Amino acid sequence: MGNRKILAFALLAALAGCSEAPKPAAETAEPAPPPVPVDGQKAFFQAYVAARSWASDAQGLRLESVDIPEVKSEDGKYGAWRATFVSPAKQRVAIFNYAVAHSSDKFPKGVFQDHEEGYGRAEKPWPVSALKTSSEKVLQTALERKEAKDYMKKNPDKRVAMLLEQTNRHPNLAWRVVWGESISRSDFSIFVDASSGAFLEVMR
Repeated sequence: MGNRKILAFALLAALAGCSEAPKPAAETAEPAPPPVPVDGQKAFFQAYVAARSWASDAQGLRLESVDIPEVKSEDGKYGAWRATFVSPAKQRVAIFNYAVAHSSDKFPKGVFQDHEEGYGRAEKPWPVSALKTSSEKVLQTALERKEAKDYMKKNPDKRVAMLLEQTNRHPNLAWRVVWGESISRSDFSIFVDASSGAFLEVMR
């Protein structure tokens, strides 16, 4: 009788094992979403984290938008940005690039220190706390101007770039929205205060 019970239990165990639901096949990983352009304010602070490792007293000097072929710019956002920092203690300047996608040796994905050079004092450093307005909002402010609307009607395909720096033109840190292939060749720009987001002036 004991052997029969043992055989019965063994049979039940075998049947239970056979009745287990098959394990689902491993799910196929979904492809990563395509990279999207990023706001200049976000890019700057990403670069600032790296700049603090370079120099604990790092201050902002300049921020420039960069067009890369892998990511189309839109609404004041770009695929890459170039941030320049200065260390008063070191008397040195360091340039950090930030990109949302790998584009070249100078623009791998993420933050990458480009190079370092001496500080010539031609440009004014500024505390990072002065940057309170995003490049997206700055572009919106610029495009609301009648002068910008009129200019874009005549030049619908002109490239738009953005530059952030402290100059003698205005007392506060300012964004400059630039229409043209380069700043030196541009015939139309709009300045916006980087702290308040207020319109400052049109430059032709």
